[in-house]
Amino acid sequence: MNIVRKGTTQVVQQNKHENEMEYLTFPSITATGIVSHAFSTRIGGASKGYFGEANYSFTRGDVREDVEENYRRMAQILGYGRSLEHFVTTFQTHTSNVRVITADDMGKGVIKERDYVDVDGMITNIPGIILTTFHADCPPIYFVDPVKRAIGLSHSGWKGTVSRIGRSTVEAMTREYGSNPSDIICAVGPSICVDCYEVSGDVADKFIDEFGIKDVPEYIPDGDSAGHIVYRKSGGKYQLNLWEAIRHTLIEAGVKPENIEITDICTHCNPDYLFSHRTAGEKRGNLAAFLVLN
Repeated sequence: MNIVRKGTTQVVQQNKHENEMEYLTFPSITATGIVSHAFSTRIGGASKGYFGEANYSFTRGDVREDVEENYRRMAQILGYGRSLEHFVTTFQTHTSNVRVITADDMGKGVIKERDYVDVDGMITNIPGIILTTFHADCPPIYFVDPVKRAIGLSHSGWKGTVSRIGRSTVEAMTREYGSNPSDIICAVGPSICVDCYEVSGDVADKFIDEFGIKDVPEYIPDGDSAGHIVYRKSGGKYQLNLWEAIRHTLIEAGVKPENIEITDICTHCNPDYLFSHRTAGEKRGNLAAFLVLN
């Protein structure tokens, strides 16, 4: 399927498995050689109706067997047969909380009940655990430390972004595994772009305050958004660049700029390929990000 991309350089790679499921990957994450990863699309799953075709949420009203089949197909893509026991999911409530995942957590959120809440980020250094986060406009952030062989995956909506979940994840990897932030490879996955993300003054003010923004430039549709987080419009509205805010946060946390790969695919620009809350509201499925240490 042809998709709309932002900018002139193709970053995210489109892939199609023999099981017909389409998914997206980042060259920089693949190049570490120690992980498998994916960002799901709507294509090639078992879900039907407005959940179609590949929904990963068990709580939005989809048929459980169909959702499980989607996970089984993703397990194939990641190299884990059709097993469900390797997945561990977040319990997302737009926090900056990061959980250390151990072998005892395997299967939670898919075949076992989660015994935790308010978890938007996860880290682990145990091979075979598929970290899983949910998305429908909010960015995922992938973290891979090839030196200490540790990984992290976080859901970074506007609340998580302004509360710096990217920094919290880097700090957790440093604390738990001795990671040096300069060794960590990061990728910000498909999510809503600045041209599609209009916000109120209340939300914009939180970013202006948190990031110490002194100059808020005027928004120019499809203009150059490099280097700016918030743009002003008429009528008290603003455009918000989550990708740039996350990039700033990761750099401040010690990640090298050259080790950060930013998506060129917007969920809202591609409603037939990706789920978008801004496009469909509650009548949609959930995309998912996956990362596993091999």
